[in-house]
Amino acid sequence: MAIIATADGTEIFYKDWGSGRPIVFSHGWPLSADDWDAQMIYFASRGFRCIAHDRRGHGRSSQPWDGNEMDTYADDLMELTEKLDLKGAIHVGHSTGGGEVARYIGRHGEGRAKGRIGKAVLVGAVPPIMVKSANNPVGLPMDVFNGLRSALLANRAQFFLDVPTGPFYGFNRPGANVSQGTIRNWWRQGMMAGHKAAYDCIKAFSETDFTEDLKKFNVPTLIMHGDDDQIVPISGSAMLSSKLVRGSKLKVYPGLPHGMCTTHHEQINADLLAFFNE
Repeated sequence: MAIIATADGTEIFYKDWGSGRPIVFSHGWPLSADDWDAQMIYFASRGFRCIAHDRRGHGRSSQPWDGNEMDTYADDLMELTEKLDLKGAIHVGHSTGGGEVARYIGRHGEGRAKGRIGKAVLVGAVPPIMVKSANNPVGLPMDVFNGLRSALLANRAQFFLDVPTGPFYGFNRPGANVSQGTIRNWWRQGMMAGHKAAYDCIKAFSETDFTEDLKKFNVPTLIMHGDDDQIVPISGSAMLSSKLVRGSKLKVYPGLPHGMCTTHHEQINADLLAFFNE
C-alpha cells in the first residue's frame, strides 16, 4: 500500500492512479478515499493523475488519539503534497473534505503550498461554518451535532447504516432510486474509521470557522452544491462561501443530495472536467 508518515508518526494511506496534471481528492466524514472511486477512474482514464488519501483516523490510515481537527488535517495534506512533490494540483473536497481544502489553502497557500495549488473545487462542502450562532443565524443548531455524537456512541454500526439509508443520498425522498450497494459501501467505509476519529471529526466539521480561509483563496474555484442537500444545507454553506471566495463560480444542482458525486457521478464528472479544462 502507498503510505506516508507525517511529522507526528501518523501513517496516511493514499491512492495514486494515472499520470498527468494532479487532482487531489479530500473525502467527507466518516468515509475514505474509496468514496472518490467514481471520480478517480473517470479522470485517471482522461490524462490526469488522481490522488486520494484516507484522512487520519479514517480508512486505512492509522488511528492516532489526537490531531482529529482541521489544522492537523490540513498539515497532513500539506505533507502529502510535499512528499509527492505536486505542482499546480487541483484540490477537490467534498463535505468535511471541502473544509480540509479550505483550511489547507488558508493555512499553507501562501507558504509551504505556494505554487502547488492550481484550482480548487468545493462540493457539498461544510464552509464557512455549519453550527448556528448569533453570527451565523442560518447554521444548524448545536443539538443537531450533539445528536450525531449521541447516535455514534449509542450504536455506531446502526447509525452508519441509518445515515446512507436516509438523508446522505436522498434515499428518504419519495421516488428515490435506492441502491443497497451504495448504502453498504458507505457503511463499510464508515466502520473502517476509528471510533475516536469519527467522534472528534463531528466537532471539526461543524464548529470550525473557515471564513478567513475562504478569503485567502487566490486560484480559480468552483463551488458545487445540491439544493436538496440534507446534510450540509446549501443556504448556510455554498451560498455564503461563494460570496467569500473571490471570483468563484457557483453551480447549484436542483434536487440533488449531499452524496451527488456518487448518485449523479456522470453529471458531476462532466462538470468537473469542463472546469478543469478551462
